[in-house]
Amino acid sequence: MLLPHFLKQKGLIYWSLVSFISIVLFVSARPKEDDKLKYDMERSNSWVDSVLNSLDADQRIGQLFMVAAYSNRGPEHVQAITKLITDCHIGGLIFFQGGPTRQAVLTNYYQSLTALPLLVSIDAEWGLAMRLDSTIQFPHQMTLGAIQDDKMVYRFGLEMARQCKRLGIHINFAPVVDVNNNPRNPVINDRSFGEDKYNVAGKSIAYMQGMQDGGIMANAKHFPGHGNTDKDSHKTLPTVNRTKLQIDSVELYPFRELMSRGLSSIMVAHLYVPALDTTANTASTLSKAVVTDLLKNNLHYKGLIFTDALNMKGVSAYYPPGIVDVKALLAGNDVLLFSEDVTTAIDEIKKAITAGLITQQEIDEKVRKILKAKYLSGLNKYQPIDLKNISADLNGTRSELLNKRLYELSITLLKNKNNVIPLANINPQKIAALSIGADTANAFLRGLRKFEDISTFAISKGTQLADLDFVEAELAQYETVIIGLHSISGRENKNFGISPQVKALITRIQDKSKVILTVFGNPYSLRNFENFEPIIVAYEENKYTQDAAAQVIFGGMGANGKLPVSASEVFKCGDGFSITNATRLRYVQPEEVKINSEKLNEIDSIVARAIAKQAMPGCQVLVAKDGRIVYNKSFGTKSSTDSSIVTNFDLYDIASVTKIAATTLAAMRLYESGKLDLDKKVTAYLNNLRLTNKRNIIISDLLAHQAGLKPWIPFWKNSVETNNKGELTNYKPTLSADYGIKVADKLYLKTSYKQTLWKEIVDSKTENEGTYVYSDLGFYILKEIIEEQTQQKLNDYVSKQFYTPLGLTRTTYLPLAKFKPDAIVPTEYDKEFRKQLLRGYVHDQGAAMQGGVGGHAGLFSNAQDLAVIMQMLLNNGTFGGKRYFKPETIQKFTTAVSSTNRRGLGFDKPETAPEKGSPTCKSASPFTFGHTGFTGTCVWADPKYNLVYVFLSNRVNPSSDNKKLIDMNVRTDIQEVIYQAILK
Repeated sequence: MLLPHFLKQKGLIYWSLVSFISIVLFVSARPKEDDKLKYDMERSNSWVDSVLNSLDADQRIGQLFMVAAYSNRGPEHVQAITKLITDCHIGGLIFFQGGPTRQAVLTNYYQSLTALPLLVSIDAEWGLAMRLDSTIQFPHQMTLGAIQDDKMVYRFGLEMARQCKRLGIHINFAPVVDVNNNPRNPVINDRSFGEDKYNVAGKSIAYMQGMQDGGIMANAKHFPGHGNTDKDSHKTLPTVNRTKLQIDSVELYPFRELMSRGLSSIMVAHLYVPALDTTANTASTLSKAVVTDLLKNNLHYKGLIFTDALNMKGVSAYYPPGIVDVKALLAGNDVLLFSEDVTTAIDEIKKAITAGLITQQEIDEKVRKILKAKYLSGLNKYQPIDLKNISADLNGTRSELLNKRLYELSITLLKNKNNVIPLANINPQKIAALSIGADTANAFLRGLRKFEDISTFAISKGTQLADLDFVEAELAQYETVIIGLHSISGRENKNFGISPQVKALITRIQDKSKVILTVFGNPYSLRNFENFEPIIVAYEENKYTQDAAAQVIFGGMGANGKLPVSASEVFKCGDGFSITNATRLRYVQPEEVKINSEKLNEIDSIVARAIAKQAMPGCQVLVAKDGRIVYNKSFGTKSSTDSSIVTNFDLYDIASVTKIAATTLAAMRLYESGKLDLDKKVTAYLNNLRLTNKRNIIISDLLAHQAGLKPWIPFWKNSVETNNKGELTNYKPTLSADYGIKVADKLYLKTSYKQTLWKEIVDSKTENEGTYVYSDLGFYILKEIIEEQTQQKLNDYVSKQFYTPLGLTRTTYLPLAKFKPDAIVPTEYDKEFRKQLLRGYVHDQGAAMQGGVGGHAGLFSNAQDLAVIMQMLLNNGTFGGKRYFKPETIQKFTTAVSSTNRRGLGFDKPETAPEKGSPTCKSASPFTFGHTGFTGTCVWADPKYNLVYVFLSNRVNPSSDNKKLIDMNVRTDIQEVIYQAILK
């Protein structure tokens, strides 16, 4: 809306060029503003009168022309425009192709040539990029038509206003309010918000109000409605075969709605509409019945009326330059857009005045409306464009984030009756993805691989049949195939670029595997895929739509878009499944959650320095804020002697992080279900402790590390006894009934030794009960309690209760049962106990002697899976629409147990005593909870900032003697950078 300077921020009044006398449409103006409004109207009328009186007859006629200007053409074009400004006194310019800085320079130059500033316009329906390079391309209107929140379209309109004002533009020829009810429409199509008149009107109003609230004139086009045509008015004169009643009910509906809300200007289309005017070869632009009788008299529109471009064949094929301009004026238009010959047109207009076809008063009326528009656009106080930082101002982070969000909200999910999307509880090794019409480096495949290490393939649309057969055979081994259909054209007459070979290939793949199809392009192309399900429609193809489609498939974000058009009898306007709950953590840019990405990237330097100093071979680092991943990178190699690069999917031995990621979660579940009383003694659950020194230990003290237990016991040392032949008596290289506990490759512990290990725990001394002493032994005992109460192995219990429903595909005990060795990062070369490099076998000796499943260690995972666990806890126990814990349970377990013990129940916390070292950085809030691990790992969640930080490394490779990671404070330094990156 065009607001005077003192009301720009109010959003209370919609301005329109409603008449020579009154220019304001009141929506909810407050009484105290009446005097200001009256004063401003008086000032505007005074300025208009003054300027009009200063113009001679020729200058007044010149104001009626808005000519085409380009910033990518040479000196001859600039000279031609200069001549039109100085000699013909034209009123405005419409800029077409070029670049933003070049256009700004030319705008300043052209404005300097005239005392009466030019009204500058542009045709930028989906952003300045529609005409200018080096600018942001926003979604086409059909893409916006799929969005269910019109407020987002309003925000887009505001952004368009900001960008236009930055370039000295006063009018944007948008929105397109045509109801596209003809799928074969070659010129409107995806430029329309869709086929539903209410959706078109709602989105158009939002777009208009956003621009006009931002101080830019909107323009509704193409009156009386270009949606139901199958010809392009740039090339010919299309016919609209609709009855007057149909036109009034459908085509005119959005125009009336915008007019009633203060529409600044309107553009008349080049259409032959027999129901409105049967005059042969007469476009609606040149029809008095359409422009004057219908638009001005019947609909009472008083705003500024533009012709469509007068060089288009819809009018230029029937009338020469000059004549067509006069006819347009006689029809009732105010501004002659893109006149092919201004000099000739001026002469013809003068002749028309002399002949009495049009009066000087009528000319003056049109000029007055144009001047009013100039006043409302601020041209009464014209200022040149500031040329500094134009590119940065037009391509800022906020603009990109808005663009990204618009594309995300448009994603539409169809035929998801069996809830296939989002993919859950899947085996990633049985999923493949195929891009048709793109290479393997595309954003869709990259987005899918953020979530799972799936196999990816890509073929061009022109791939030879033999290659198609090869790809088909390769894909046959996968249970699920995700197909992305790229490079879709908008041409219906060529089936949108989808060849019979491609269609047949997709069908054959569907015969053998479950297919998830994503269409990156025109939704009308869906008619080719009526027998497929599910289908994701992304409307356009760019990095945002491709990444968003991938996130929807794997549950990183929901889908709420609805089809704005009907593609067939199967795919109807308004179709679309809604998924509101993300089942995984979503990937976003840091600035989306107010984190400075440049600062965050300092993590790279800290890690690089640590690797260079051999503090670790490699690592994974993940940062999530507000439930969104903003940083997830892997660095270095998998071991000090292995050149294999670490990926985000590799599994690390997370050591003592197991305490919270497995055992504590199980304890919390049993506590909530009434099967574990934290205030009871261990003997309430383990009878074999009744006659031991452990009999008085309270469950909560086990979790808080204040049960008086020894920190740890080197169980393995007593187990490696040998006979007189020097042979190990408790270990064998092969599996048998007697030697059934696998501790490493080709190394099995005597099955009965588990009683010996338990006896060592039972017989160990206790002292200083109630005092905090970190101990693994309490979690040995907790494991026994959990397994007794659940009658399940700990690994089975936590998998069923947490990992599987959370969709964690890479969190597991005994990883070699599920993954190949090269997917697991090796830890130490164990020279003393197991005499081998540990890869897939738990590093902790005690956990190994329990068969790899310990309450204190044994879990393997990657950063992404662990982040989900921590985010679930930050979410007060919910994730993906499912509740795992009550908020009060999480509060109880993550709160420090006393002033002398920083620990929670199971969870570690920041040290509050300044004289003591803290496992977290200084900036972590006291509400933070998490844990560290001996192998070089940590996970932390901070409720104050809704922040998750995960660091996984194998600093014990090749030897656990390497303390550089700890000495260099790598984990805490990274954590501090994260806090510093949070924008205050």
